[in-house]
Amino acid sequence: MSQALGTVPLSNDEGVPVAHVIQAEGLVKRFGEVVALDGLDLTVPEGTVVALLGPNGAGKTTAVRILTTLIVPDSGTATVAGHDVLAEPREVRRHIGLSGQFTAIDEYLTGFENLDMIGRLSRLGPRESRDRSRRLLDVFHLDDAGDRPVKGYSGGMRRRLDLAAAIVAEPSVLFLDEPTTGLDPRSRVDLWETIRELVDRGTTLLLTTQYLEEADRFADDILVIDHGREIARGTADQLKTQIGGERVEVAIRHPENLERARAALARVSAGEVMVEDHTRKLTAPVSGAAGQVLTDVLRELDDGSIEILDIGIRRPTLDDVFIALTGHAAEEDDEQESEDVVS
Repeated sequence: MSQALGTVPLSNDEGVPVAHVIQAEGLVKRFGEVVALDGLDLTVPEGTVVALLGPNGAGKTTAVRILTTLIVPDSGTATVAGHDVLAEPREVRRHIGLSGQFTAIDEYLTGFENLDMIGRLSRLGPRESRDRSRRLLDVFHLDDAGDRPVKGYSGGMRRRLDLAAAIVAEPSVLFLDEPTTGLDPRSRVDLWETIRELVDRGTTLLLTTQYLEEADRFADDILVIDHGREIARGTADQLKTQIGGERVEVAIRHPENLERARAALARVSAGEVMVEDHTRKLTAPVSGAAGQVLTDVLRELDDGSIEILDIGIRRPTLDDVFIALTGHAAEEDDEQESEDVVS
């Protein structure tokens, strides 16, 4: 693949390097009585992957639409690649790629024609545009269908083509809103390999996703929002640390031993022991070396003649972070559309 636009450090019109490729302050957006964004601040350094996470209706998609000039905020400011999203929308669009939750491709053109058209409109030369288009069709396993009209594509094929269209011009700033929803596991892996190549060469990525393991694995930084406001920010490890460290999980055979098992775990735990009656599972926060913790727990249970079915040490997941911060697990976004589009 040719050199990415993002390999050249971004600068504003005065030639001053842009430290934060995406920067927003105090973004507010209302849809009638619904407050989608309520003073959101956001910074994304150049060449990094920042994941925007939050429960249903948190404001993730609204933030992406504002930053990509698709809708206008009620108040607040935002710049992308050193350009104001309100005052310089065309300049912003020159630097970005976007794949939203719904595909934006021409179904009467072939897959190749869609990608080649976007490449030409992005001022790639004819040969370079064709070469990139063919390579991406192969990457997303669409090479056999590349010369067929898109109207005959399945939903999954259209999704993969839309993702290819977002990166055909190798934008310096990439916005992906739920990019892998509906993709099969192989296509998801292929997508992330391609995105990682771009990021390694300087492309900046703002991602929203309902697959928390993707944020855990690929994001340099994670911003958790709820009701349009930031509620936590940090790396995956930092967020997990906020809700506690490692935990021991024990499943016992006989339900009548639950209380005695809880008392046994309480003697070695670093906090409250949680008990699930229906699964006969107990969870307790612990500190210290994992091997010693397991030894201590097994000794306590053995001394109490409590038969176990399973035991293990685990770290908190991002699902645990979501539940701790918002009171419920992450769900697919379902925010309102807006007709207030920037021209």
